[in-house]
Amino acid sequence: MGGLFHRFRPEGSAGDGPAGEWSIPIPTKGARVRRHRLHLPGSLHLLGSLLLVAATGLFTSGAAPAPAPVEPRPLAQVIPAPASVTEAGPPYRITGTTGIRVGDSPAARAAGEYLADLLRPATGYPLPVTRHGAGGIRLRLAHDGPYGAEGYRLDSGPAGITLTAARPAGLFHGVQTLRQLLPAAVEEDTVQPGPWPVAGGTIRDTPRYPWRGAMLDVARHFFTVDEVKRYVDRLALYKFNKLHLHLSDDQGWRIAVDSWPRLAEYGGSTEVGGGPGGHYTKEQYREIVRYAAARHLEVVPEIDMPGHTHAALASYAELNCDGVAPPLYTGTAVGFSSLCVPKEVTYDFVDDVIRELAALTPGRYLHIGGDEAHSTSHADYARFMERVQPVVARYGKTVVGWHQLTGASPARGALAQYWGLDRTSDEEKAEVAKAARSGTGIILSPADRVYLDMKYDRTTPLGLSWAGYVEVKRSYDWDPGSYLPGVPQDAVRGVEAPLWTETIENSAHIDHMAFPRLPGVAELGWSPAATHDWEDYRTRLAAQAPRWDALGIGYHRSPQVDWPAA
Repeated sequence: MGGLFHRFRPEGSAGDGPAGEWSIPIPTKGARVRRHRLHLPGSLHLLGSLLLVAATGLFTSGAAPAPAPVEPRPLAQVIPAPASVTEAGPPYRITGTTGIRVGDSPAARAAGEYLADLLRPATGYPLPVTRHGAGGIRLRLAHDGPYGAEGYRLDSGPAGITLTAARPAGLFHGVQTLRQLLPAAVEEDTVQPGPWPVAGGTIRDTPRYPWRGAMLDVARHFFTVDEVKRYVDRLALYKFNKLHLHLSDDQGWRIAVDSWPRLAEYGGSTEVGGGPGGHYTKEQYREIVRYAAARHLEVVPEIDMPGHTHAALASYAELNCDGVAPPLYTGTAVGFSSLCVPKEVTYDFVDDVIRELAALTPGRYLHIGGDEAHSTSHADYARFMERVQPVVARYGKTVVGWHQLTGASPARGALAQYWGLDRTSDEEKAEVAKAARSGTGIILSPADRVYLDMKYDRTTPLGLSWAGYVEVKRSYDWDPGSYLPGVPQDAVRGVEAPLWTETIENSAHIDHMAFPRLPGVAELGWSPAATHDWEDYRTRLAAQAPRWDALGIGYHRSPQVDWPAA
């Protein structure tokens, strides 16, 4: 009877309690039943009976109707959109008896423990992670399957759910899909009433591009390890696989370098606006790398050079052509600083920094910046890049640079990150296209599409607008495969959403600028081009809002999306 009911019996009749006692079972969170007993003296027995009969009328005729059952979310209602969806049959319901089976695979166990940790707080269920059993949720690695490095298959039906992948990253991405298929309340950190249905059917899913990145600028404003981890968790939900950390700029140097200690100690001591700044010790950086790797994100560290180097120049006089260290800088201008290209000490500095950073970074890539070197002549810029790119290779990493690198001579296998605009000159675009046709891979980060620090509109309290206003539709509604004229489709490695932090100071600011645009970038990188449809996407995006509320993500309520009532 609507979740609360009672029964009573006359004195002396058979039942589960002594005469004069009424038993009122009240379901509690987690489907457990707590039984409350009312003890009435004999003289009040008849009165008690009448009172309970009256109460029955309250609960059966005057109470609101029982809530409608929770309908499972359709399998296609996730972000990024899956490659293939087949809806079929009744759902599976996660209950107190559900277990997570992982077999003998350590990778499957890691994914299973991650899933259990996600689900336990809100469901209140034990969700044991076991090697054997039947039914429930099964995670399995099938190394000969058609899933690639990151794909997966999800099968759901009344008997259980099976996630299958060829590699651990695929299992992890499948877990994120399963997470989104559950009601948004699953993100809460206290027990919720449920139920927890997952629609029946099959998802077959593989990513469109191997590079699905997000960049966080920790140089303009410094962010703690915990703040970076928080952003990593946001990225993992939407199947990003690269965390690009912008570790140095004019306003701050954020990573300890043993051979040049003043870089972090002095160069990292401030930030935009003159705040205290900060830097990561080597162990703190390793912790970020470990945390990201556990969520299948590869950290791509960036040391921007030869420009954007004022913090380094302020730390060491010998890096300046005149041998004089300038004072620290806390403004927001760009293009005024440069390492001294002719000096040999510059390349000792570069070698030491890259060697130490490469040793800390297990990933394949190291970003050397290269943008907005306006105070460096073109000849010096080309000379610098010819000297620096082989250093990256010597320490076992692949070069990534901003697309100005294509104006020099990109190393074999290098990647160029394009951040231009629709209005960028045809000559500059042609330079990038020529490099792409010669084997340079392209990462697309057009500033007037996916720069998360751009204002949504003129009323946005944070962010910049030099690239224009970037609303949700503009951020989503373009095709990376055909964006740059003359760039072969197979040269496009993927997409990345940079978040520069001249005006961004804390996690709340990050959330407001990243959401709701970040999931759209994820979909551009993961989902087949045929699935990209703004009207369908904006509906799926609106359905994410309760999940963000449960996660504590303060997002921008764009007028382009029909959000649920606040």
